Amino acid sequence: MSWTCPRCQQPVFFAEKVSSLGKNWHRFCLKCERCHSVLSPGGHAEHNGRPYCHKPCYGALFGPRGKYQARRGQGTAGPSLWP
Repeated sequence: MSWTCPRCQQPVFFAEKVSSLGKNWHRFCLKCERCHSVLSPGGHAEHNGRPYCHKPCYGALFGPRGKYQARRGQGTAGPSLWP
């Protein structure tokens, strides 16, 4: 039995599969969408069905932003302490 890898669209066989996000992947195809680091099953974040590193990628892209923090994780400022 084989499945189709959501990243490369090639067959994934039982001996080589890793399962994450309800799908079966090749081990080296389960990568962060932003930085392309190889991820471990269940050891990553998800947004719209796509895998991301917890830090720094997911936090930079989708984490809370303060009043003075730059958009899309390009700044280093922390959350605002002012109302």
